[in-house]
Amino acid sequence: MIFVLLHVLIVIAVGLRILLRQNRQPDSRAAWLLVVIALPYIGAIAYVLLGETDIGHKRVARMQKVMAGLPRPDAAPGWDAPGNAAAIPELYRPLFAVGRSISGYAPVGGNSARLMANSDAAIDEMVADIDAAQDHVHLLFYIWLTDHNGTKMVEAMKRAAARGVTCRAMVDAIGSRDMTRSPDWAAMTAAGVHTAIALKTGNPLLPFLTGRIDLRNHRKIVVIDNRITYCGSQNCADPAFLPKAKFGPWVDAVMRFEGPIVRQNQHLFCSDWMVNVSEDLSALLRQPMPPAHAGFTAQAVGTGPTVRHSAMPEMFENLMYAARRELFVTTPYYVPDRAIQAGLCAAANRGVDTTIIFPARNDDFAVGAASRSYYEDLLTAGVKVWEFRPGLLHTKSMTLDGEITLIGSANMDRRSFDLNYENNILLADPATTAAMRARQQDYLGQSREVTLAEVENWGMGRRLWNNTLAIAGPVL
Repeated sequence: MIFVLLHVLIVIAVGLRILLRQNRQPDSRAAWLLVVIALPYIGAIAYVLLGETDIGHKRVARMQKVMAGLPRPDAAPGWDAPGNAAAIPELYRPLFAVGRSISGYAPVGGNSARLMANSDAAIDEMVADIDAAQDHVHLLFYIWLTDHNGTKMVEAMKRAAARGVTCRAMVDAIGSRDMTRSPDWAAMTAAGVHTAIALKTGNPLLPFLTGRIDLRNHRKIVVIDNRITYCGSQNCADPAFLPKAKFGPWVDAVMRFEGPIVRQNQHLFCSDWMVNVSEDLSALLRQPMPPAHAGFTAQAVGTGPTVRHSAMPEMFENLMYAARRELFVTTPYYVPDRAIQAGLCAAANRGVDTTIIFPARNDDFAVGAASRSYYEDLLTAGVKVWEFRPGLLHTKSMTLDGEITLIGSANMDRRSFDLNYENNILLADPATTAAMRARQQDYLGQSREVTLAEVENWGMGRRLWNNTLAIAGPVL
């Protein structure tokens, strides 16, 4: 009798918490309730540890304090120079309004960008820019490995620090745990590089104090001298990505930016740094802007568990509904909410030439299977689905109508939507979009098209596997 009563009390207590939690989608509530009802003890523990996107009361308080005192990018002298005025086609102004509602960053003109040739070239250019740095270098990576490219970056940071450049390097506690435990990390610190670890894991049994342990900083940000920034999908690692070499090479896309957009990425870095380190970087954001030059409009979009709920999927959805002629998407991890799936299908249904490329082999078997559970609906709507064959296509990109590009760190899955800190750049420029679209076309040439007939012929076992794993998507 006591056992039954305890069972009922656990289900009621945790069930009420699930139903009362803010910003929870109905399908997520239903999934968690099913878990708790079916496995009340295991389910209750799982919900306490993994059911809520809370980074901990102390972190929230510190973040609020940092953000309240940190100067905004547009407060810098010279921000309002005529050359920095945003020029956005009327059709796409709502997209930048959405971006501004997320991070507070206004779209700004006067920017230029180059798409890096490949992952090794991206690291080489970053190293060259670090070697030319005169004032400061800021690096933030989710994963930083002690491989060839990783150690090249370590040595570049040590050289810069040795000649008096202020160098700051921050990594995610889980994603870069091997680096932070390595002699390379200690050597950088000894050489004068300021190092920091984001989102250190606390006691998993006290998530209300230390935060959910699997909330991660997935951003990839490089800022040099308030003059150059990089944005894209690439971690600081070789394309071979040795921890998961059998899925390699990792295929990424990175852009090198100059112009006022640099200050927005700088603001993102400074906010992350100051939340984790007791050092005020406000002076960097107050430095006068360099002379304005002609260039395109861009905007940084930073999201995370402490940013407005469903911010990144809302950005994706608005881009999908804005497309009039062509929509092209690449993402390695696709476990969408209903709105994302509906947005892609709606684009194809209204006659937009809609293409999406996934990896043929995914390093996360559950995500790979869950992704395929959505193929039939996409294909029925007319979305062209392709699978990239030579390695793991890790590029997160979206282009539309030859004019708009979104590039950055965010995937189209629940983790990027709710659990990770992410950074993307939205830009309006035909030339830069053409470069990104050409890269997407190159990926297409290395991919295999998936047909509706093929998916309809999948066996019952494969369908059961894919659909069963897709059910776990809402359980966050």
